[in-house]
Amino acid sequence: MGKVVMYSSVSVDGFIADDNDQVGPLFDWMSGGDVPLGETGQVKVTQASYDYTRPYWDEIGVTVVGRHAFDMTDGWGGKPPSGIDHMVVVTHRPMPDGWDPEAPFHFVDGIEAAMARAQQLAGDRTVEVAAGDVGGQMLAAGLVDEVAMDMVPVVFGSGKRYFGSVDVQHLLEDPDVVIQGNRVLHLRYRVRARR
Repeated sequence: MGKVVMYSSVSVDGFIADDNDQVGPLFDWMSGGDVPLGETGQVKVTQASYDYTRPYWDEIGVTVVGRHAFDMTDGWGGKPPSGIDHMVVVTHRPMPDGWDPEAPFHFVDGIEAAMARAQQLAGDRTVEVAAGDVGGQMLAAGLVDEVAMDMVPVVFGSGKRYFGSVDVQHLLEDPDVVIQGNRVLHLRYRVRARR
């Protein structure tokens, strides 16, 4: 079984989007370099960001997202982003009308069932959990091994929190990855085991 990593780009004050679900400059670092990160060549980062991000993307087998993110992106047009094999959508609602049942999206009710399905699909590869409400719920349930952030130098003041509505303290280890890119600081923390 692979590790579980909670991930997103985040403002320095801990937000993954503003109050209107707009990400503003959170992904500007993905156009701040000259090294193509994806197959299309539209995303270009610095060499330091590439050396960190490309291997991480390559280890992801499944990404878990909430229904809100799925709906906002229109299900990524039925094709998971960044070459990910499968996506698990945590939702109490069925798949949308007209949705292609052959698309590699799995609609699951509840975080425990979603994690079980994601780990089954991922095998030994990484299960990525999108930060926000679902990510915060999985962290609170003890289902997350690592927290990865692409911290961007912007202050939102309010909006959608990286850890969702988590209201209990969770200790993380010191960061074992700290890489500076252009307008981004890549950080990765192991989640400290509960005693």
